[in-house]
Amino acid sequence: MRPLRTFLKTHSSSRLINFTLIASSSLIVYILVSAFIFQTSTLNSSLLVSVNAPTTLEHIVFGIASNIKSWPSRKELVSLWWKSQQMRGCVFLDRLPGEGTHADGYNNNTLPPICISEDTSRFRYTKRNGLRSAIRVARVVLETISLNHSDVRWFVFGDDDTVFVPENLAKTLSKYDHNLWYYIGTNSEVYEQNRIFSFNMAFGGGGFAISYPLAKVLAKIFDSCIERYPHVYGSDSRIYYCLAELGVGLTHEPGFHQFDVRGDTFGLFASHPVEPLVSLHHVHAIKPIFPNMKTSDALRHFFKAVKADPERILQQTVCYDRWFSWTISVSWGYAVQVFGKHILLGDVLPVQETFRPWKERPLLAGVFTFNTKKVHGDPCQRPTIFYFDEVYHAKNRLVTTYKKAYANCTQDGPRKFEMIRVFSQKLDLSIQQLKAPRRQCCNILHSSSSANILEIDIRECKEDELINIHQ
Repeated sequence: MRPLRTFLKTHSSSRLINFTLIASSSLIVYILVSAFIFQTSTLNSSLLVSVNAPTTLEHIVFGIASNIKSWPSRKELVSLWWKSQQMRGCVFLDRLPGEGTHADGYNNNTLPPICISEDTSRFRYTKRNGLRSAIRVARVVLETISLNHSDVRWFVFGDDDTVFVPENLAKTLSKYDHNLWYYIGTNSEVYEQNRIFSFNMAFGGGGFAISYPLAKVLAKIFDSCIERYPHVYGSDSRIYYCLAELGVGLTHEPGFHQFDVRGDTFGLFASHPVEPLVSLHHVHAIKPIFPNMKTSDALRHFFKAVKADPERILQQTVCYDRWFSWTISVSWGYAVQVFGKHILLGDVLPVQETFRPWKERPLLAGVFTFNTKKVHGDPCQRPTIFYFDEVYHAKNRLVTTYKKAYANCTQDGPRKFEMIRVFSQKLDLSIQQLKAPRRQCCNILHSSSSANILEIDIRECKEDELINIHQ
């Protein structure tokens, strides 16, 4: 019996040890698997947050087309908007500048680095009266992509006289999935320019954006593609045709501006779309945007407002004084117009035709791609205009002031005011609000201590609020 008991005892101990070993092993496997799953989940969550994070300037690489002749005078424009600590990219020149050309009174930190374009002599150019440099400028796209920067979502291209509002550019691109194929920009304001070149082409001077995956594919086929278009006039046409061959169409963004106009652009600045201002172009071909200033000084003055509230710059807000039947249109950071009568919103919004087209000879040169209205021949029937003077903070509010411009009219009414003071909150729209923008509302305040100052408060409209004098 004793051997049997010993056998049973030994067998039971063996089973207990085996059970313990199996249980311990299972626990270890469970812990390891759980740790792996947790780590993988954390990594995936981190990657998801990274991919879904809003686009910033650090995700954008710029390619700016210039040349050795224009760069010395145009670099001042680029220095207005370039942020060396946040931006990457190059200004592409046709050859090396002479000593001191890059700095020449500027800190190098205020300008992008210079890259020298590759030789393009192997490409044919057959457009009569065209510029062969269009090939070099077109290849700025390829050469910018070939810089091989990391963590890139978008490539953005423009000319040396393209003035970007960088914060609005990044915010606008955040509306789109950068993992998809996008070609984003705008065409010309002039019908005839679009008829000649294309309604579906992003005009290069207004700036345009290409998403990273599309850019990488475009780079592979670009040189072979432009060989098929020696007869095409411009650089932007070559880019457009190659993207079209890839099956990609233009996504129109109204905040980009080609500005194929000359003269006084007050009407365009005072009636901007509800989308954020992204770019301006041809600023040396128009009158200074503020009176009694040089072009460069006027742009620096404008950028004081841009820096204070980039998303609100040029946003048009309209409100009414029911007591006097006045209509007031605020183009934030630029100008306020006070009409001495009641005007329906639909009649306020069309662009005043204060400018003239880029070319005046063609029959359709004066036909634009937006609604316009003629400037009244009688100065006393025109609005009183107040131009942006300064911006500052007061009690968690932004305050902008606007001073009256000279008007050749002796009538009273709105002309009794010397200054307009506008209160607002800094605009910070969500991506959803950017996708479905809405104009804001305003109220006329009657709290000013001076009879010569008119005060206006800009705010979000209520859900069912209408912009009219009877609201």
